[in-house]
Amino acid sequence: MGLNEKPLSTLHEKASYDLGDFDVPTGREEAWRFTPLSRLKGLHNGTASAAGHVVVDVDAAPEVTVETVGRDDPRVGQAYVPADRVSAQAYSSFEKATVVTVPREAVTSKPTVLTLTGTGDGAAYGHIVVRVEPLAEAVLVLDHKGSAVYADNVEFVVGDGASLKVVSLQDWDDDAVHVSHHHAQLGKDATFRGFAATLGGDLVRLSPSVSYTAPGGDADLSGVYFADAGQHLEHRLLVDHSQPNCKSNVDYRGALQGADAHTVWIGDVIIRVEAEGTDTYELNRNLLLTDGARADSVPNLEILTGEVAGAGHASASGRLDDEHIFYLQARGIPYDEARRLVIRGFLGQLIEKIQIEEIRDRVLAAVEAELAR
Repeated sequence: MGLNEKPLSTLHEKASYDLGDFDVPTGREEAWRFTPLSRLKGLHNGTASAAGHVVVDVDAAPEVTVETVGRDDPRVGQAYVPADRVSAQAYSSFEKATVVTVPREAVTSKPTVLTLTGTGDGAAYGHIVVRVEPLAEAVLVLDHKGSAVYADNVEFVVGDGASLKVVSLQDWDDDAVHVSHHHAQLGKDATFRGFAATLGGDLVRLSPSVSYTAPGGDADLSGVYFADAGQHLEHRLLVDHSQPNCKSNVDYRGALQGADAHTVWIGDVIIRVEAEGTDTYELNRNLLLTDGARADSVPNLEILTGEVAGAGHASASGRLDDEHIFYLQARGIPYDEARRLVIRGFLGQLIEKIQIEEIRDRVLAAVEAELAR
């Protein structure tokens, strides 16, 4: 399929399955100006060696069907069209896709966990499709670990009246590079809850997006990230409201410490002419814990109709509140512990949204380990 001429906002100006429709980024483009292209190890320009491996292991709920399919499976690429060159490279390069299907009206008895483990040098490419049929309910975990140079696309297709909760963990080794697009397509009265915890890797660029095919869809996108010295963690979100009476809420929080720790958060929400009754809000907050750390935060809201239920955005980046620290110290808590408590509370408000106790405890432990550094 060639170029899709329908614009998808300033973030996704075009979409195509054809790699040739995308120019090699130079870093001057709006979509790439924050990303250190030299650290992508060739994922953006076709020079990456395709000798790497990312193994997908699945621990599925008994109600769920998991298949490994070829590129010609009609379910692959049905909900999402690649929106930049790396995404198109991943789409044109993967060999096998993992398809997870939750049957109609099924309520899964446990989370389905996909563990993606990077092994070996060179680049690898992947594709995952998660289909939740009408009136079904499921919980999914994407757990990324190991060492890899990896680009992939993940499609979440949530049917009418269905509910899907997803937790994506980027817990890579320190040398990993991961560029990923997650797209959720919501049917009538469908519910999607996506949570991203980005902690590991040298460079991680995660692009979640949401689209609606009928009224009544409800999406919540949340995430936490913690960048150490030299780490680049980037999140680029797009919520495309094209149907009436749908909701979306975005809330991401990050902490940064160390020289050249860099985080990027781009939040794009577009409310189209036909999307009357939309209710949307997006928020990003960042704590800069040391000198030399940098947080870029750019919320964008484009409203093309005057009939909205609510629409807003906010962004704030700054240092720890001295008053909070002083308050705790005045009650006998040492400075280092007071600092940890404030940071833990800042991130913990979102981490508590993870309903899987094991995963929630793991993320909290990872944050504690970062603070101990």
